[in-house]
Amino acid sequence: MKRLCCAIVGCGGIAQRHGQVLQGLEVAQLLACADILPERAQALREKYCEPSARAYPSLEELLDQEEIDVLHICTPHYLHVPMAQAAASRGVHVFMEKPPVIDLGQWEALQALQGQVRVGVCFQNRYNPSVAFCRKLLAEGKPGKILGARAFVTWHREAPYYVESGWRGFLDTEGGGVLINQAVHTLDLLTQFLGHGRVLGASLANRHLQRLIEVEDTLEATLDFSGVRALFYATTAYCQDAPVLVELACEHGVLRIEGEEVTVHWEDGSLYRKDFAQEERIDGKDYWGNSHRRCIEAFYHSVLSGEPFPNDIPGVADTAELMLEVYAAARKDCTPRS
Repeated sequence: MKRLCCAIVGCGGIAQRHGQVLQGLEVAQLLACADILPERAQALREKYCEPSARAYPSLEELLDQEEIDVLHICTPHYLHVPMAQAAASRGVHVFMEKPPVIDLGQWEALQALQGQVRVGVCFQNRYNPSVAFCRKLLAEGKPGKILGARAFVTWHREAPYYVESGWRGFLDTEGGGVLINQAVHTLDLLTQFLGHGRVLGASLANRHLQRLIEVEDTLEATLDFSGVRALFYATTAYCQDAPVLVELACEHGVLRIEGEEVTVHWEDGSLYRKDFAQEERIDGKDYWGNSHRRCIEAFYHSVLSGEPFPNDIPGVADTAELMLEVYAAARKDCTPRS
C-alpha cells in the first residue's frame, strides 16, 4: 500500500486533531511538524509523528529539509494562503484548515494554485452523517423544493480565547470574528444545500467583548439563493456552545439539523427524528464530531486515486465568495465598537 509522507505546520489546538487522524490513517506517514514555538512542535512530534520524525521552528526549514507529499496547514488564518503558495511551489499538496482566505486578494492568489497541486479545505461538516442524510433525502425528492432556510450559531468565547492566542481578534491576522472563525462552517452548509448565494443585507457588531477585540462577535445576514431566502445569525456572546441549527423549509416538510440530530416535520403531521451522534464515539470535541477524519481520509484518497475532491478550490468557491461578500456588506453598514 502506498503511503503519503506528510507534515503539519502550526502545532496548536486544531493540529492535535489532524495529528490524531493522521496517526491512525494507513496511507499517511506524519514525518515532520513545524511551529514558531519549538516546544509546541516537539510536543506534537512526540505525540503523533513517526519515531524518526523531526520538529522545525519554521515552515521554510521544514520544506528545505524534508521530502513530503502533503502539508497540513493549521496556522493562524492570515498564513494559510502564503504557506499554501510555499508548498505548491515545491510540488507539495495542501490540506488547509478553514478559512481558505481572509480577503479578496488571498482568494485570487489561492485560485492561481489550481492545477499546480491538490488543495483541500477542511470544511469537515460536509461529511457529518446528519448532513449526508439530509442531502440524500433531498436528492430523493420527497421533501420537494426548498422554499427557505435559516441557520443559527450561538457559541461562547471569552477574552482569553483571543488575548492568549496572539492573533485572534485582529482584522489583519484573523480576518474577522464569529463568521470567519466559527460560523463559516454553517455558511458552507447553506451553500451545500442551496448553491450559489448573494447577500441581500448584513450587519455586524461587538456585543460581548467591547474594547478587547476589533472583530465582530455577532453577525447577521439575509441571503438569497436563486430565489430561496435564508436567514443567518451567528454570535459568540452566548453562555455556552449550543448545537448549531440549520433548518430547510420545503414544500412537503421541514428538515432541521441541530447538532447531529435530524428532525423532519412532514406536512401530514408525522415526525421523523434521529440522533446520529449516538451511533458513533466522538473522538474530538462534541461540536467537531468525527468528520475531520472523514474529510482528511477523502483528501488522501483523492491524491492517491486522482479522483476529484469535493472541498478543492472550485468546490469551496461558493462559500469563500459568499463569506467575503457578507463581510463587505456588513462592514459597509456597521463597524464593531472599540
